[in-house]
Amino acid sequence: MNTDQFFAKEDTSDDSLFYEIPRLVTHIDDNACMVLKGYYRSLLKDGDAVLDLMSSWVSHLPEDINYSKVSAQGMNKVELEANPQLTDFIVQNLNTNQILPYQDEEFDLCTIAVSIQYLTSPVRVFEEIARVLKPNGKCCVSFSNRMFPTKAILAWRMSSNQDHCNLVSQYFKKTEMFAEVKVERLVEENGYYDPLYAVLGIKGEPDMIKPKN
Repeated sequence: MNTDQFFAKEDTSDDSLFYEIPRLVTHIDDNACMVLKGYYRSLLKDGDAVLDLMSSWVSHLPEDINYSKVSAQGMNKVELEANPQLTDFIVQNLNTNQILPYQDEEFDLCTIAVSIQYLTSPVRVFEEIARVLKPNGKCCVSFSNRMFPTKAILAWRMSSNQDHCNLVSQYFKKTEMFAEVKVERLVEENGYYDPLYAVLGIKGEPDMIKPKN
């Protein structure tokens, strides 16, 4: 499979058309939402700045943290305006423009919740995530077994949950800017609750990051 096929989508129309209609729903069940919020809590402390990429009307962030800011990027303005946790947001398609309009080392945590399967230039996006994270900053990518199949890349549609964990881990590693990458199985597949996985990347200090040739 060549690279073009790897990132191919069944629906090749402009993504902005697909996301034009607001979807004020959650894409994982209540249990997975609760578990994800708890996991985020373990990564956060008061005063942290958060970047929520591929966001919508809910960010799953715990309410008992005093954030310095919560910035977001998403595809639907109505959804983002309905998100009470955001301090600011941008409407941007990461498949056509991967450059994030933020300063270097601006955020403590970046989150991508149940959306990673739609990125067609993921490594470039992850390079930008590393740029805007502080040293030792974290990026948490979470996902379940749900998706919009016509908009998910072929490599995601044709593989297992374990393969998804390996794939997202490779996105982090390809940047050569994350000192540690680990997979967390937050909710195991049991036929009752939605499964939930997280891949956590921790940005390295400058002297820990291998320079690119």
